[in-house]
This record gives sequence, structure tokens and C-alpha cells, in this order.
Amino acid sequence: MSVDHSLLDPPKLPFEPLIERNAVITEQPWVRWLLTALALVFLSAFLLLPLVSVFVEALRGGVHAYFAAFKEPDALAAIKLTLLTAAIAVPLNLVFGICAAWAIAKFEFRGKQILITLIDLPFSVSPVVAGLIYVIIFGAQGWAGPWLAAHDIKIIFAVPGIVLATIFITFPFIARELIPLMQEQGQDDEQAALSLGASGWQTFWNITLPNIRWGLLYGVLLCNARAMGEFGAVSVVSGHIRGKTNTMPLHIEILYNEYAFSAAFAVASLLALLALLTLGLKALVEWRHADELAATRRH
Repeated sequence: MSVDHSLLDPPKLPFEPLIERNAVITEQPWVRWLLTALALVFLSAFLLLPLVSVFVEALRGGVHAYFAAFKEPDALAAIKLTLLTAAIAVPLNLVFGICAAWAIAKFEFRGKQILITLIDLPFSVSPVVAGLIYVIIFGAQGWAGPWLAAHDIKIIFAVPGIVLATIFITFPFIARELIPLMQEQGQDDEQAALSLGASGWQTFWNITLPNIRWGLLYGVLLCNARAMGEFGAVSVVSGHIRGKTNTMPLHIEILYNEYAFSAAFAVASLLALLALLTLGLKALVEWRHADELAATRRH
């Protein structure tokens, strides 16, 4: 008895495409060239050209005038304050980011979605509004103002206010980098380590931290770059006191308003160099550890 194998084949739909299932669908070459050209034109007009113009203006007065801008006492104070603020804000956000990501990715609890929303809050709130919040709380006429004045504690128009405003603006960066990474990796490795007798600290140090180290590094780099370049919130709480509460962005604004263009662009070029250094470190890590990064993503 013979079997008609044609009866076993799935029926062909009248609208079934004529393209083979395994055929590779690619766009026309001119489409690729057009999209690439548009991307390059956009990047050149809105990114590369402004960046190059900063360095051109900074060096317009010569190399001597360029370096002389950094020898001014106010410029040195602004650079030191910027680095100090980042040195305080980034480690604090590092601790918060790891704790928040761990809690959200590893546990289920009431208010979890509220915590995620609060982490994203600085992305939606204007930095100026964030600065005003601290003025309302810690200002001379604020909620805690009389108590702070009675104990001779100064936050607004001082370094603590600048640090607090910077922390508020930058705290989502590390947490938001780690949360999806931890959620994707799951809890199997940690549970296996705990079942074998490892302590919580040993599990974190030997299992969790190696799995998240690249995402953690990216978050730290982005957080650091944002902390050094913050303007709006810091401008509100700083008071613009020369040599005391002016960070590099604020110092640039003052120099520009005083028509000291060469000095303003010189300090701006330093900020740009720091940003480029951050991107360079990120690219170097990706290049040197490409295999490990790929393995981490597959994991």
C-alpha cells in the first residue's frame, strides 16, 4: 500500500510569499549608504563640529594663554571642587546603585515599583527644580534652616549642598545600569553558592560582583562624567561664590559672561577632555575584554 506523501505536506496558503524561508532579506546598497551618510552628517553637525570649535576657541590665544587660564586661583578652586564633588558623589551612588539593584532584581516586596519610579525621578525632574528642593529644605528660610543656623551648619551656598545636589542628579546611572543586568542573570548562581555553605558576603564578592563588574564600571564612568558636568542643580545651591562654591561649569559661565572667552573655552575644553577620557576608557574596556563581555551577556 503506497502513501501519498503530498497529503502530509501542510497546505499552501494563496498569499504565501515566494521568498524562501531561509533567504536573507537585505536592503538595497543605496539605502545603507544613505542612512550612513545621514548619521555621519548629523554627528558632524551636532557633535563633532561643536566639540572641535571648543578646542579651536580655547587655543585661539595661543598655548601660553591656554595654560595660563588654569593657573588662576578661581580656576584651580573650581577644578578642585569639581573633582572633590565627584569623588564623594560617585562612591555614594556606587553603594546605593548596588543595594537598589540587588533589592529590585533579587527580591519581591511591596513598593518595589515605587522604588523603581523614584530611581528614575532625576531623569524626569529638571536639575533646577532639584536644586530648588534643597533650597526649600536646607535654606535659611527652609524647613530645616533655623535648626541648621542654630547649630552653625551650612549646607546651601556651601560644599555640602553642591554634593547633595550632584548625588540627586546622578544616582540613577549606576542603579539603572545594574538592574536589568541582575534581572537577566537571575539567582541560580547565588543560590548554588549559598547551598554550598558560602556566606552572604562570600557570595556577593565571588559570584555577584564578577558577574556585574562590567555593568558596574560603565555605570561608574557615566556617573562620574555627569557629576563633573552638572550645572543646573549646582547653580541653584552654590551661590556662585568665587573660589569657594563655583564648580567648573559655573566658572565657565562666569568667564563667558565677563567676555573672557579664551579662558572660558580653555576650562570648557578641560571638561570635554574629561568626557572624552571617559568614553575612551569605556571603549578600551570593551575592546580588551570583548570575549568576557559577550560571555556575560550570554549568561
